[in-house]
Amino acid sequence: MKRHLPNFLTLGRMMLVPPIVILLFFPGRYTSAIAACIFLVASLTDFFDGLLARRFRYESSFGRFLDPIADKVLVTSALIMLISLGRVPAWIVMLIITREVAVSALRAITRGWETTLKPSPLGKLKTVFQFAAIVPLIAHYQYKIGMVSIDFHLIGMVLIYVALALTLWSGLDYFIRFYREYQITEGIE
Repeated sequence: MKRHLPNFLTLGRMMLVPPIVILLFFPGRYTSAIAACIFLVASLTDFFDGLLARRFRYESSFGRFLDPIADKVLVTSALIMLISLGRVPAWIVMLIITREVAVSALRAITRGWETTLKPSPLGKLKTVFQFAAIVPLIAHYQYKIGMVSIDFHLIGMVLIYVALALTLWSGLDYFIRFYREYQITEGIE
């Protein structure tokens, strides 16, 4: 049972997507705050499933396959809902989703090769910033915490531009590594 805990966390991340989407169909201060909290919990499962898998050697081919899919489902679902609510520009989401599809295609191509494109630290940082941007974008409203009023939308917009830069940079990194792998695999000098 313990061996499968990382996979259960990954599946749990995917099962938290529908409640987030449903709550965002009713965009108000409280439903947005609840959706942001659920998204935060879902994004934390990404950290914990990886930690458990590596630390206790519970890694599996199923987990390596499912984890990036769960991340993409969570991120793209939230971003698409945020477009419909006018909380994030569509062009940013289009670039993020295009990068995700392109990198997934590159990784699929290299599966049959002797070496494959492994997730890079830059790609992991990109994911962290995407999660960090989406939480305040979902929360959206200004909330008063003690004597301080916090504009969550503004924080989210700053973070989404950082996430976008990291998304494009890590995508370029994948394409460069793909090109190098292709040259080695095909014996091109």
